[in-house]
Amino acid sequence: MDQPEKTAAAHEHSASTPTESSQTYNAEEAAVVHTPKSWKYKQLRLFGYKFPFYASPPVQLVIVSLVCFMCPGMFNALNGMGGGGLVDKSVGDKTNVALYSTFAVVGFFAGTFTNKLGIRIALSFGGTGYALYTSSYLAYKHHHTTGYSIFTGAYLGVCAGILWCAQGAIMMSYPPEKSKGRYISWFWMIFNLGAVIGGLIPLGQNIHTKTNSSVSDGTYIGFLVLTLIGAGLSLCLVNAKDVIRDDGSKVIVMKHPSWKSELLGLWETFQTDPYIIALFPMFLASNWFYAYHFNDINGAYYNTRTRALNSVLYYSMQIVGAFVFGYALDMERFSRRARAKGGIVALFVIIMAIWGGGYAFQKTYTRADTSATDADGNLTFKTKDWEDSGYIGPMFLYMFYGFIDAAWQTSVYWFMGALTNNSRKLANFAGFYKGIQSAGGAITWAMDDHGVSYTAMYASNWGLLVGSLLCAIPVILWKVENTTALEKDLAFTDETIEDVIPTKTIHEDEKA
Repeated sequence: MDQPEKTAAAHEHSASTPTESSQTYNAEEAAVVHTPKSWKYKQLRLFGYKFPFYASPPVQLVIVSLVCFMCPGMFNALNGMGGGGLVDKSVGDKTNVALYSTFAVVGFFAGTFTNKLGIRIALSFGGTGYALYTSSYLAYKHHHTTGYSIFTGAYLGVCAGILWCAQGAIMMSYPPEKSKGRYISWFWMIFNLGAVIGGLIPLGQNIHTKTNSSVSDGTYIGFLVLTLIGAGLSLCLVNAKDVIRDDGSKVIVMKHPSWKSELLGLWETFQTDPYIIALFPMFLASNWFYAYHFNDINGAYYNTRTRALNSVLYYSMQIVGAFVFGYALDMERFSRRARAKGGIVALFVIIMAIWGGGYAFQKTYTRADTSATDADGNLTFKTKDWEDSGYIGPMFLYMFYGFIDAAWQTSVYWFMGALTNNSRKLANFAGFYKGIQSAGGAITWAMDDHGVSYTAMYASNWGLLVGSLLCAIPVILWKVENTTALEKDLAFTDETIEDVIPTKTIHEDEKA
């Protein structure tokens, strides 16, 4: 993953301004730091390659990615089918309104809980909600348990708020500055691979089903098993204070967090970084389009097997989008400020191209078309199959909707990570992001449940995406720096420079 390098302070701040010169370390003068005598810091050598030790950022990122592969990944696969895989979309709408409503509230304050409880406990608790949520669709299919579905949605909102906050803190604060884009892309690719594999399950089981029907019991049971495994896997993480980067530096955390200090930290974040409010429209837009994508296009327009195929293609393109944007945002030939400006311009151009093309498709059908019934109460709209003529164009449109989703999420995380390296502050940023994002999700799932026209749903997405980029421009222009001053990162913590930046790491198995 990341190769050994000079001290972060010496490498990143060698060209710092005079006011930042106190952060510059001389590798020859500073003391050597030894990693603790623990299995967590032992390195495995295999076929001449030295693997990262267990408590290193790459290994911890892979673990949290696998947790999200099996928990949110299966959630995405289920929702990507439209209506949670059921013919009746209303229960999915109601469940997701409950989910995103509690997610919005808990997510906004989740940084406080994550910083107090620690990364591992926060993720362990967060993973439990996905299994209950999956079970609710199986129960509804047989017993129409609407109350249980809504309850599990609300419970998952609490769990997901804390899980995604902890995940965001890991993804943005563990890697060194020069690798944040790659870490974000690695996570997003592994996470969305879960949705791809999850989508292959109903595709395989419904490969010959040309009618519009609910997915099989085996699909729900398979998802349920995977979410339970994911919840247990989160216990394998180490806490942030035990993580050591390859250059010997540590993650900036509070040594002795209390509920009071973390609640005050939430307020301090608004005091020290009020500009984060300008990114709130981007946060709001980041989940706004899912109800339109999953229910109003995939769920409404296509039959069961085609919905499954579209879901696989959608999340496959998310892997591509995360790779392209994650690596582009880490291109060292350009300064970080230049990359930030290029990123927001690229988002604008791609959104105008993809969503502009989406307008031509949206004019071909309406909500009234898909909900019309005959004298016997049967739907008259014939859902489309992949063998029908004219499928290829809309298929590529749907794939590129997945691409821009990943590009947007990757960019927002990278922008936040470019503003600070402080784990405590980034946990609050991630909480704001997921809370506001989920408020947007709750609004659009409710809009869909209330029968807002497909054209209005489409227009709200395009307008919000473009408008939020305009709001974010001042932050990108004036707040993203080529490197973040270490003293600024340590503000409002009880850690010192010496706590987080030793010069060199010598692993126990490398000692003479």
